Amino acid sequence: MAENKVISAEGFPAIRDEIKKKNKKIVMCHGVFDLLHYGHIEHLREAKSFGDVLVVSVTSEPYVNKGPDRPYYNDAQRTSFLASIEFVDYVMLSNEQTALANINAVQPDIFVKGQEFKSGTDGVTGQISAEIELVEKLGGTIRYTQGIVYSSSKLLNNYFSALPDGVLEYSQKLLDKYGKNVFDRITDYVDKFEDLKILVIGDIIIDEYIFCKPQGLTRKDSTLSTRFQSVEQYLGGSLALTRHMAELCPNVELLSMMGSEDDLYDLIESKMPNSVNLHMLRDNGFVTPVKRRYLKKHPQRNEYDKLFSVNYLNDKDAIKRIRYEEFHKSLHELVPQFDLVAVCDYGHGLIDNESIEIIQNNSRFLSLNCQTNSSNYGTNLITKYTKADSFALDEVEMQLAFPHHGDNREDLLTFLREQLGASTGYLTIGAAGAISEDKEGNKVSVPALTLNVTDTIGAGDAFFSISSLCASTKVPIDISTLLSNASASIKACNIGNKNSVKKKDLLKSIKTILNV
Repeated sequence: MAENKVISAEGFPAIRDEIKKKNKKIVMCHGVFDLLHYGHIEHLREAKSFGDVLVVSVTSEPYVNKGPDRPYYNDAQRTSFLASIEFVDYVMLSNEQTALANINAVQPDIFVKGQEFKSGTDGVTGQISAEIELVEKLGGTIRYTQGIVYSSSKLLNNYFSALPDGVLEYSQKLLDKYGKNVFDRITDYVDKFEDLKILVIGDIIIDEYIFCKPQGLTRKDSTLSTRFQSVEQYLGGSLALTRHMAELCPNVELLSMMGSEDDLYDLIESKMPNSVNLHMLRDNGFVTPVKRRYLKKHPQRNEYDKLFSVNYLNDKDAIKRIRYEEFHKSLHELVPQFDLVAVCDYGHGLIDNESIEIIQNNSRFLSLNCQTNSSNYGTNLITKYTKADSFALDEVEMQLAFPHHGDNREDLLTFLREQLGASTGYLTIGAAGAISEDKEGNKVSVPALTLNVTDTIGAGDAFFSISSLCASTKVPIDISTLLSNASASIKACNIGNKNSVKKKDLLKSIKTILNV
């Protein structure tokens, strides 16, 4: 039976020992196998010819980093496909991004890769060298199959509608404009982010996600009753932005302010990358923004519905009591030292008018994000800034800033870019993707890269992190907007700000999208 071929890494050593006793050679392959095609069949058939028993290791869903909405087929479907092949003896899920744990369990005599890996390149994920090293350490050898290379991603993108409307056409435009080596060009752009020295300035936010299960309405007063399941804390606001940037650049620092809560300070220190230098000012009169959200899991889709939220924020009286002197002094000292100053202004009391003047007058390159939320709706407008080199905001924020200038988003984008004197401007428009414009007036519209989201909280911050890096290093807007959209899409497939967007995941996503 095919289902008997699917086993766990923990259960394989006993099987392995029996195979070894019979002096049979174990051959192992590893991959995603998202769409089983002729190239896979020939690869596996040739691999089996190298030995006696063929074990196929499959990357499980949470670790498939081929971009949003992948894998197209789930774990059960992919393992079932493979187990139904007559010459495949065992199928094993890999519950990590590499095959290392499965290699340890299988201890193959021969580990087989396709000929595209024979050149010695380590791929975007950087995992192949480690796998080969472990195989050889365990006494195995590496073999390469010689069949024609096919691509599951290319087949899915072109024939299975795996990409949202417009993405296929946009990818083809980039290939036509920049040539077949466009991915290498994009990789070079991303690599250059490492040369930047970056200062992030902005409100920190502690996001508390309380997961619960609704039980119904209470009998006496008809209020929603829920059963507590779990609680998690994530670093949001400028903390999330800093974490995203730190994945792409080793020289990132953060300047912000918080209250006297030692437990929250310890939380921040424990979750921030060690490479980030924190300038976290403490003020007893400052209320550290905490946003506590109550959520329930959607019964059918991999997303969460927010029931309600409770926010702990500075009110007007609290803001009046804040002592800004030390913050202003830090701005004067730090801002001129950096290649890129990224300001995320959430309107929670950190950035006053004097701070804006210091930042605007002393930044080498200023990237700006001024957000609207339920606590500052209509009051925290980007128009309180008079200049910036780049900016990113959403459509509602744009319309609130210019209520009497019509609702044509392209015209508003041009108007704001010219008013700020910015070289680049980005406008995110939700499920429609994003549009951008450079100083020559060239406009680009990039569709959303996924419509199946888990949580949109923090997607704008992920977009802003990449758009800021791209604008400050003069990446063309058609590429920079795609990269920014990809970052937002990766974030939207994760709950809250639990995970930052990693360089390898970003590049893998772009590579998949361009595989048309």
